[in-house]
Amino acid sequence: MPLANSFLRPEQLKAPENTYPLDLVFCSICSLVQITETVPPEQLFSNYAYLSSFSETMLKESKNLADRLIRERGLDTSSLVVELGSNDGYQLQYFVDKSIPVLGIDPAKNLAEIAESKGVKTICGFFGQDFAHQLNNKGIVADAIIAKNVLAHVADLNGFVEGMRTILKKSGTAVIEVPYIKELLDRREFDTIYHEHLCYFSMTALNNLFERHGMVLTHVERIPLHGGSLRLFVSNQGRPMESVRSLLREEKEWGADHVRSYLDFANSVAKVKDSIRSLLTSIKEDGGTIAAYGAAAKGTVLLNYCGIGADTLEFIVDLSPHKQGLYMPGVRVQICPPTRLLEAMPDYTLILAWNLTEEIITQQSEYLGRGGKFIIPLPHPRIVGGH
Repeated sequence: MPLANSFLRPEQLKAPENTYPLDLVFCSICSLVQITETVPPEQLFSNYAYLSSFSETMLKESKNLADRLIRERGLDTSSLVVELGSNDGYQLQYFVDKSIPVLGIDPAKNLAEIAESKGVKTICGFFGQDFAHQLNNKGIVADAIIAKNVLAHVADLNGFVEGMRTILKKSGTAVIEVPYIKELLDRREFDTIYHEHLCYFSMTALNNLFERHGMVLTHVERIPLHGGSLRLFVSNQGRPMESVRSLLREEKEWGADHVRSYLDFANSVAKVKDSIRSLLTSIKEDGGTIAAYGAAAKGTVLLNYCGIGADTLEFIVDLSPHKQGLYMPGVRVQICPPTRLLEAMPDYTLILAWNLTEEIITQQSEYLGRGGKFIIPLPHPRIVGGH
């Protein structure tokens, strides 16, 4: 599989692409699910194509989280909020708006520059145990740590969590969001498995991880982001609340700690692939035209795994100007601005960024009104719209 965010420039189309094994394995000791191949992080994250600010859904969630932490934790001008994997400052900007000191840490130089332009102080680097000790030695300790959709990207999980413990005040809290493996299994979200996502978390595996470092998973919430995620509240002291105990019991029942749950998933994914290919083939045989929406990493995986390329898709559209004019890894379909949908009016548009389906359908109401139809691929392909 090519790297999910390794978009191609036109001049790269004649050259071969690097591909890497993408195998998913289960640990029967700690219950962690992970891939076997670790691509060097410098290759993946030093110049990163995913900007969180291009999603209205992300921005709304981020503002709500900031308001909640300010209110519940009593954060003020004497506090410090640290975000690990702070991207383009999309989360921390809402604390800056309230004059609360922040520090972003992100390895991507291009994103750190954008964040700085928003007034979000950002250090460019990979967070871990050594990095945390350097901060601590300078007296930098956090009242709140935020790590959204970053834990899955970390090769040295133990060093990362130990680093969090090191810079979090005794009275502080860390808010961590991770895609939830139960949602991945139930909704057959195989396209969220790619090289940037090294780990796929159950509550059972997370509890084992934090306990190992003397941290306490005090509270957990289920949230809809990224196809279904967990929002964890972790501290250096305290006790687990009923939300944590209850989810651990649930996981015991469905078998989070047993390989059979994951083998069942593998079988169901093979069937989804067949049904997606079958639907698109029948549309093409009937003379229909198909485009796709969302040059997301999950789109790279879905298209390459299902073998859907330029012979099936006319083009792909994406809101991010950073991706427009480039080509999807592996399948090499051109990425265009969303205006192309109304210009070309393909009969069907396959939604690759299905986690933003509602936002996309609302945004493209004119396309639907003119008879366009959307295909939502997972958990099984279905068609929305049409007259």
